[in-house]
Amino acid sequence: MNATIMTERLLLRPPQMGDAEPIARYLNDFGVAGNLARVPFPYHESDARAWLRTRVPGLPVEETNFSIELPGEGYAGQIGFHRGPQGPIVGYWLGRPFWGRGIMTEAGRASLDWFFGASKADIVYSGVFHFNAPSLAIQHKLGFTEIGRSRLLCLARGAEVEHIDTQLTRSVWKDRQR
Repeated sequence: MNATIMTERLLLRPPQMGDAEPIARYLNDFGVAGNLARVPFPYHESDARAWLRTRVPGLPVEETNFSIELPGEGYAGQIGFHRGPQGPIVGYWLGRPFWGRGIMTEAGRASLDWFFGASKADIVYSGVFHFNAPSLAIQHKLGFTEIGRSRLLCLARGAEVEHIDTQLTRSVWKDRQR
C-alpha cells in the first residue's frame, strides 16, 4: 500500500531510493541502531538500498512503512508495520538530530490512526529494549500497555537483550481519539 499522510508538522510518505543516504547516515549511529532489533551496525548505504528494494508497491497494510519527512529539514526517520508471530508490529526510529521534539509521537499518532483505519487488526504490538526509556514513554503516550518481558536479538549489539513487550488494542485507540 502506498499511503501518504500529512500532519501538522510532518509528511509520512512511502520510502524511496533517494532516502538511502540519510537512512545510512542516521542508522550508522550506534545510539540509534543499538535501540533497534533488526538493524546491523555498522550500517551502510548498501544496507539501506537493499532494504528499500523490499519496499515495493502493493504490499499489504501490515507491511507498510512511512518515511518521516519534515518540510524544510528533510528526511528524519522511519515508522512502519511488519508481521510478527502474534500479529502486526509497529517499529520506528529517528535520526539523532530529531530526538526530543515530539516528532515520533506525532508520527505514531498519524500512522496508528491510518493503520487502524486501513486494517482489520484488533491489536498492534511493539516494545522497546529495557534501557530505552524515551521510546517507552512515546508508546505510553500513544496508549500502548506493557504485556511482559522477553529476550530479543539486537543485531547491532550482537546479543539477546531484555525487551519490554507492549500492545495497543483498537478499542483503547478509539477511546483515546474521542
